[in-house]
Amino acid sequence: MNQDISNREDVFKLVDTFYKKVRKDTTLGPFFNDTIKDWDAHLEHLTTFWETSLFMTRKLEKKYHGNPLEAHVKVDRTTNNNITEMHFGIWLNLWFETLDDLFEGDITENAKRRARKMGTFLYLKIFEARTNHN
Repeated sequence: MNQDISNREDVFKLVDTFYKKVRKDTTLGPFFNDTIKDWDAHLEHLTTFWETSLFMTRKLEKKYHGNPLEAHVKVDRTTNNNITEMHFGIWLNLWFETLDDLFEGDITENAKRRARKMGTFLYLKIFEARTNHN
């Protein structure tokens, strides 16, 4: 039986393990590996994002500041609008698989819900940006 996600170290373990899978994935890997130049900094940034998202009520040392929507729309543009719902599906499956391998509990389930909502929102916004951009 796994423990639940309870602190920044757990969130980093989740993010680090997850993105190792993403980088090896034949479909997702090229998007991420071609876009992200400094993986250490990116993993720290993503850890802060997820820590802020999962522990909103806690006083955290680091709070996420950034615009994930803008970043994803930009990646879609630089890849000739090649991001599809399939990419989000693979991303979400790998996220769930990583969570299930490492953790279990209420916060883990919340991480699944948040990822599902975020994936849907980002995909819709990417698609919307395409129609507004052309």
